Amino acid sequence: MIATLFLTILGLADSIYLTFEHYSNVIPPCTLNRFLTILSDCGLVLRSPYSVMFGIPIAVIGVVSYSILSIAIILSLTTDKKIFRYWVVGHAIIGALASLVFMYIQLGIIKSICIYCTASALISFIVVILVYGQLKKERYEMHETVYKFFYQTILKPFYFLFDPEFVHERMVDFGQAISKTFLIQFIGSKLIYKDKSLRQKILGINFENPVGLAAGFDYDAKLTNTLYYLDFGFQTAGTVTAHPYAGNPPPRLGRLPNSKSLMVNKGFKNQGSLVISEKIKNTNFKIPVGISIGVTNSRKLSSIEDAVADIILAFKVFEKSNVKNSYYELNISCPNLLNTDKISFYPPKNLKRLLESVDKLKLKKPVFVKMPIEETDRVFMRIIDELAKHKTIKGVVIGNLYHRNYKNNDSFDKKELARFRTGNFSGKPCEPRSNELIVKTYKKYGDKLVIIGTGGIFSAADAYKKIKLGASLVQLITGMIYQGPQLISQINLGLIDLIKKDGFKNIGEAVGSLHSP
Repeated sequence: MIATLFLTILGLADSIYLTFEHYSNVIPPCTLNRFLTILSDCGLVLRSPYSVMFGIPIAVIGVVSYSILSIAIILSLTTDKKIFRYWVVGHAIIGALASLVFMYIQLGIIKSICIYCTASALISFIVVILVYGQLKKERYEMHETVYKFFYQTILKPFYFLFDPEFVHERMVDFGQAISKTFLIQFIGSKLIYKDKSLRQKILGINFENPVGLAAGFDYDAKLTNTLYYLDFGFQTAGTVTAHPYAGNPPPRLGRLPNSKSLMVNKGFKNQGSLVISEKIKNTNFKIPVGISIGVTNSRKLSSIEDAVADIILAFKVFEKSNVKNSYYELNISCPNLLNTDKISFYPPKNLKRLLESVDKLKLKKPVFVKMPIEETDRVFMRIIDELAKHKTIKGVVIGNLYHRNYKNNDSFDKKELARFRTGNFSGKPCEPRSNELIVKTYKKYGDKLVIIGTGGIFSAADAYKKIKLGASLVQLITGMIYQGPQLISQINLGLIDLIKKDGFKNIGEAVGSLHSP
C-alpha cells in the first residue's frame, strides 16, 4: 500500500499544479508533440468546456479526490477498520472509470491530449491495479455485497412468486447446464477467494474450506461440477437410494420466511443408484463429493432385513461403478419416509445390524452418519455409542430435519407452521438443538468421530459457532435459499476474519475451542 500511497500523492501534486495554472490563467508547457505525431495541445484541453464540471474545474475535483484517497489509504494502513479499505477499493475504481471517460473526451471529442491530464489518468489506472492486488479480500467482500443486494432485491422476490419446488428444479437444471461452459470455467474461477487458513486435511481428504452443501439439494448429482464456482468446499449429493423414487405427494417444498425455514417432504426423491452412479462415474470432481445413501422409500420394504439389504445394494452399486466420491453419508434419520413406523435404525440392535453389514463391504472411503435432532439425548447418545464401535464410521452429520411435532419451538412463526400439514422443517429452528448435540458428541467422541454441523447457518458467525462447539466442517441449504448463493463466499470470507480475531492460524485450531481449558 506504500507504493499506492506514493502514486496517490503524486496524482495530488499533479492536480494541485493544474489547479494553480487554472486560476492563474496560465497554460502549462506541453512538449509531448515533439516526440509524437499525435496532436498535443494542453491549452485546447484545459480551456475546453469539458475542463469544468458543474462550475468546478476538473483539476479541483482531482485535488479533492486524491486528498480523500490519500487519507483513506493512510487510515487503512494505521487502523483495523475495514471501512477504510472498502473506501480505497471503491474510490480507486471510481477514479479509474472517471479517468477513462476523461481520456475518451480528450481523444474522441477534443482530439488533443494534455500530458498532465494523461499523467493523472495513468496514475489512476495504476492505482486501481495495485489496489485490486493488495486489497483482494476486501474487493471480494464488496463484490459479494453487491451480489447479495441483487439477489435480495430482485431475484428472490421474483423466485418467491413461484412454487418452491419448481424454482428449485429450474435452478438445478440451470446450474448443470452452465457447468461446462466457458463462462463459468473462466470467469467463475476468478470469483473465488481462497485462503490457506481455511484449508484442512480430514480423513485424508483435502478441503479448501469448511463449508459444504448438505444432502437434499442436489439429489440427482447434477451440480457436482458447478458448486466449486460458488466457493463450496465440498458437497453431499443425494440422498440416493438403490431404486428410484419419484417423491412424496406434493407439496414437497414450502417456505417459512419469518421462521427462516423450509418445509421439506421429498422423501428421498432421486433417480436411483444405477442411473446416478453411471452419470458421474467418469467425473473428476473439483471439490470433495460425498454420496448420501438411504433406504428406498417404498412400502415393499417392510422389515429391517429388507431395509439393510436395500441400503447395502446402493453402496455396492457405487463401489462397482468406481465413482470418484471422497466419502459416503449414511442417512438413517429422514423423517419423511413411508415406513418409519416399521423401519427405524434408532434402536441399537437395528443399527448394529446395518453397521455390521456396512463393515463387511470393507469400504476404503470414510462413512459419515446423518443424525436425527428430534430424538431425546438418551436416544441420540445410544446411536452415537453404537457408531463409535464401528471402524467404518468415521464421523457424523448433526443433523437432519426438525420433526413437525416440535411445534413449541420458539424459532417458528406459528402461523407459518400451521399452513403446512405435512413434511418437516429445516433452517433456523434446527440450530439450537443441532448445536446442543454437537457439544454432546464432541465432548464424548471428539477424538474419535469427525463432526459435520448443519442446521440454521445463515452467516459466518453461525458457521463459526458450530466449529468452535466441535464441528470440523459445516453444511447448509436453507441459508443459501434465503440469503443468496453468494452466502457461501461471505461465510468463508467472514471465517478468515473470525479465526484471525481469535488468534488462530488455521480453521482447524478453532474446532472445539469453546471447550478448551
